[in-house]
Order: sequence, then structure tokens, then C-alpha cells
Amino acid sequence: MDQVFAAADGSSSTSRSASLIPSNVPLLSAFLAFALAQFLKIFTTWFKEKRWDARRLVRSGGMPSSHSSTVTALAVAIGLQEGAGSPAFAVAVVLACVIDFSALVKQLVMYDATGVRLHAGRQAELLNQIVCELPPEHPVSNVRPLRDSLGHTPLQVSAGAVLGCIVAYLMRS
Repeated sequence: MDQVFAAADGSSSTSRSASLIPSNVPLLSAFLAFALAQFLKIFTTWFKEKRWDARRLVRSGGMPSSHSSTVTALAVAIGLQEGAGSPAFAVAVVLACVIDFSALVKQLVMYDATGVRLHAGRQAELLNQIVCELPPEHPVSNVRPLRDSLGHTPLQVSAGAVLGCIVAYLMRS
């Protein structure tokens, strides 16, 4: 809803009034992609492990990557809205590359997600198994299990990116 204001010199300016629901499609696309990715993790966990785990809604790791879907939805939505030549699109693509696509080539920020955190999760899984096999009288036999889902595989990152593209494309109008 636009409102036109007249200035003292006779010129006019346009101002958008605030609404309860923001009309920022790139922002909404990013949030929706994140929420959808987190929600889908419940079903991908069931498919893989044959158990329901609602904690997946708030935990990191798993299929699809919510980080990848978020930054990809943001970049695609800005590109669809502003055009590929806009500075906002350039910033969004660089952000997405640093956070998302670099995981596929094991560089920059998401190296942590597919490299260090993924391997730390695998080590935690192995340590949990070792602790379970200890006799009950051992001092560390009663420690709480370590989290073993910490990072993403390249497939999970790619699935998140595809999800982000789909959400941004469907949100455009």
C-alpha cells in the first residue's frame, strides 16, 4: 500500500506503510526454505533409521541441509526479483557460495560442515559405541552419549540447495 507525500517544494515522495505480514519475498523465501528443510528432516530420519525423531526440528545436521536451502532460496529469490545484474543478487550469490556450494569442493566456510563437523560426528558415533560396551562399573560407562549428527554430506548440501531453489521459484509472483 503506497502513500504519496507532498514536499514543501512541490515534489512528492512515495512511502510504503508497514503491514503485519512482510512482503519481502526473498526474506520470506529464505525463512520458508529453512522451516521446510527442518520439517523434512523428520521424514528423512524416519526413512533412513525407521524411527520418528521430532528433535530433528531443532538440531543441526541431516537431510536436507537447512543452511544450504536458506541461502540458496535467498539468492534465487533476489535474482528473480531484482535481476542477475543487481548488487543485492551479487552479495546473495557470494554468501550462498561461501556457505553452500563451497562444501561441495571442501573449501571456505562450509568445509566445516562437510569436513570437520561430519568427521567429528562419526568419531562421536564410534565413541558412543565404545562407551556402551564398557562394563557398568567403569567410570565413564554412565556418561551421556555424544551428539553424532553434526555436519552435512555433499548430498545433504545439494538437496538443501535444490530445496531452496524450488521454494524461491514457487514464492515469486
